[in-house]
Amino acid sequence: MQTGRDQRIDFFRGLALIFILWDHIPHNPLAELTVRNFGLSDAAEIFVFLAGYAAVLAYGKIARRDGFLLASVKILRRAWVLYVVHIFLLAVLMGIVFFANSHVETRDLVQEMGLQYFLSNPQQALTDELLLRFKPNLMDPLPLYIVLLLGLPLVLPMLLRKAGYVVAVSLALYLLAPVWNLAAQEGGVWFFNPMAWQFLFILGGAAALHAQRSNAPASRPLWRQPLFVGATVYLLITGLLALSWRWPQLHDAIIPLWLGEHLYPISKTNLSPVRLLHFLALAYVVAKVVPHGDWLNNWFARQACRMGRYSLEVFCLGVILAPLADMLNALGGDRLVMQVFSALMGVGIMAVLAAWLDWNKRLNRK
Repeated sequence: MQTGRDQRIDFFRGLALIFILWDHIPHNPLAELTVRNFGLSDAAEIFVFLAGYAAVLAYGKIARRDGFLLASVKILRRAWVLYVVHIFLLAVLMGIVFFANSHVETRDLVQEMGLQYFLSNPQQALTDELLLRFKPNLMDPLPLYIVLLLGLPLVLPMLLRKAGYVVAVSLALYLLAPVWNLAAQEGGVWFFNPMAWQFLFILGGAAALHAQRSNAPASRPLWRQPLFVGATVYLLITGLLALSWRWPQLHDAIIPLWLGEHLYPISKTNLSPVRLLHFLALAYVVAKVVPHGDWLNNWFARQACRMGRYSLEVFCLGVILAPLADMLNALGGDRLVMQVFSALMGVGIMAVLAAWLDWNKRLNRK
């Protein structure tokens, strides 16, 4: 049984937070380097999968040591804290966007951030905010995680004993996702359908349990393992597909019309099967190819790991930094130097927050 903490999990959580920040800054050139440009999935899948991995790892340990009741209480307490943070974060985000909109004359940031609903119907918007139905841009992942945490006490006992059964039920719910979603403001639905994304969360938890129980080295080289070869081929094909979107003539040449009719749209809301399969293939290949080792001790890896250990706090900061970076870029004339500077400065501020949280945690130890 593997007992040590896998530092690769923290590293990729931190990397996902960087990608999420860059993807959420409009016209950011560094967003061209994120995972969404080279396949069908993006940093959202990484975030949700590793959130399930970390949650089951942490609360499963508490359940085995102190019982399921105490583990459930701690899960619900965490969900409550996140709910309060969500409301506070939305208030801060609106304040930043309204302030920025009064200083940027070339764009309507309120409209771009999806806050026009609050201006036109503030009373209903406040009610929807309390019910997690009002979610402007950048605010979708946190309500999803709250709902997933609320459901974790229901499945954790069985997940620890018979993970296969829980995964099977979760798969059945995932298949129902296209016809079942939660309500959002103005008659809409959640951008991240919890019925679909819970499957990725559960798969993350099941992967954490599997990693604890089995750490046997592979008996054959990777190129002779059919699953690894198949996953690699799928990543190459979907990577070529994603790159072809930049050149419509190339896309039309490699994707027949009949295939495009079955392939599109690739839904992010309902976690389209081709998106899900792409992420699972990516996670499997990375887990096989990227080893434990000294590379995790270099400076950048240490910063990413630290951000990954405090992922929720750093994510919340990133939600605030994205519109601030957008405002800074607009005031600077959207010049390339300013766009790169604001994106890198945002990552630096996130790293500083993670360092401060780590230092503060050490101060509280005896």
